[in-house]
Amino acid sequence: MNTKVKIAGVEFKNPVMTASGTFGSGMEYSDFVDLSKLGAVVTKGVAAKPWAGNDTPRIAETYGGMLNAIGLQNPGIDTFIERDLAFLKDYDTKVIVNVCGKTVEEYLEVVERLGHEKRVDLLEINVSCPNVKEGAIAFGQDPKALSHITKEIKKKAVQPVIMKLSPNVTDIALMAKTAEEAGADAISLINTITGMKIDIYRKKFALANKTGGLSGPAIKPVAVRMVYQAAHAVSIPVIGMGGIGNAEDALEFIMAGATAVAIGAMNFVNPYATVETIEGIEAFMKSQGVEDIGQLIGAVN
Repeated sequence: MNTKVKIAGVEFKNPVMTASGTFGSGMEYSDFVDLSKLGAVVTKGVAAKPWAGNDTPRIAETYGGMLNAIGLQNPGIDTFIERDLAFLKDYDTKVIVNVCGKTVEEYLEVVERLGHEKRVDLLEINVSCPNVKEGAIAFGQDPKALSHITKEIKKKAVQPVIMKLSPNVTDIALMAKTAEEAGADAISLINTITGMKIDIYRKKFALANKTGGLSGPAIKPVAVRMVYQAAHAVSIPVIGMGGIGNAEDALEFIMAGATAVAIGAMNFVNPYATVETIEGIEAFMKSQGVEDIGQLIGAVN
């Protein structure tokens, strides 16, 4: 059986990767998972300078998922290169670095720094970050802002560029097409859905930030629908994510049109979820007589 997939000319041994922000940069899970078995490690978001993140509490459990308002806490690009990227050099897997920023210039600073790093195979651009120059509206919620930042990053990027789309929009197909037309090599979706939880006994918000990003199994039907819509709107590869916890979940996304999938919140529940999903996809292919995973990508029309 052939489980290899290609995204922007980069070949992955299988279509299963980690979702940014749920797996650290690989080091944190290396005692549980042989990182070399993964299609790719997608790192936590990296900014030009260290970010402290939001006030606590920053996580709240919900029915079928969780809310987080971490605020993209990260050590900054210098520490990331010296510590995290150096660690990943010992593993036979692809490395996708998630990039965040508060202005276009901050994104570009990180993109240019990573252009010199041979260990980085692709860049994933988190456009759910608030654009501080435009009233803190996320780059990924406005087609013009998404188009602008995609074009600017493509001018500077050495590696292929994946634009990670926000689901908090009216028309996900429009945003997917906007990213493609601006030069994106691939898109990934969905990022978390904005949600809220209230502690009725304390009469307070469960999160200090009031709102947070909802992830986990509860969002999977929404994510599958959006991946299907996006995949049928563009010709570039789509990486699907949102509530994936096992092979059956992953195969839904693949049949909806995703070339690859990323496992996020379920890493917190089951640290072996990625490898178990890879094994489950192989078992499914064997049981169904599928010789190449390409036969399953977009199988549902």
